[in-house]
Amino acid sequence: MNWILKMFQSSLGQKLLMALTGLFLISFLLVHCGINALIFFNDGGEMFNKGAEFMGTNFLIRAVEIFLFAGIILHAVQGFSLTFKNQKARPIKYAVNNGNANSKWYSRSMGLLGTLLLMFLIIHLRHFWVVSRFTDEITSGKETLFNEMKEVFENPWVVFIYVLAMISLAYHLLHGFQSSFQTLGLNHKRYTPIIRVLGICFSIVIPTIFALMPIAIHFDFIK
Repeated sequence: MNWILKMFQSSLGQKLLMALTGLFLISFLLVHCGINALIFFNDGGEMFNKGAEFMGTNFLIRAVEIFLFAGIILHAVQGFSLTFKNQKARPIKYAVNNGNANSKWYSRSMGLLGTLLLMFLIIHLRHFWVVSRFTDEITSGKETLFNEMKEVFENPWVVFIYVLAMISLAYHLLHGFQSSFQTLGLNHKRYTPIIRVLGICFSIVIPTIFALMPIAIHFDFIK
């Protein structure tokens, strides 16, 4: 048991845990985006509300929420730990730092991007998850989650925050998607280019769909 603990306290173990939790969170993003995208049916939120009700009442989905929050916490903790270790390993900045010669700026800014996303997540949970799970506003039938979305996204500052967060998510995924596969040793001259293309597509499409939701609702494209 001690060797498992020591492994996940090492930099390699932390990177492995980051990769595993990252891929788990990527799969959640895909499902979450699919459910939320039901608003684009533009049917007064009927399809979306049905999907949201299924996600909120299904026992298996509710059980997975526990692993989801555990994954988010582990991913954040390991990310902060690795960022701190990297900064500690190089306490003195190079006199000339041409970082773009070896890596993209977003790959060197994963700690900052992750922090922005964590702050956004707290806001997002307050807007929707807390309301739907810990109040009777939705469960009593007085309100629907779709109407809650319309109310939240009336505020242009909220829309701006959500769009900014999705830009951060796009850059975070642009590095994290492919990096997760590399950390797990899933590299092959035949498959790595496919993973790279999938990562780029995922990093653009999913955040774009998420960003379009508050914009479309705010400007009444979706009613």
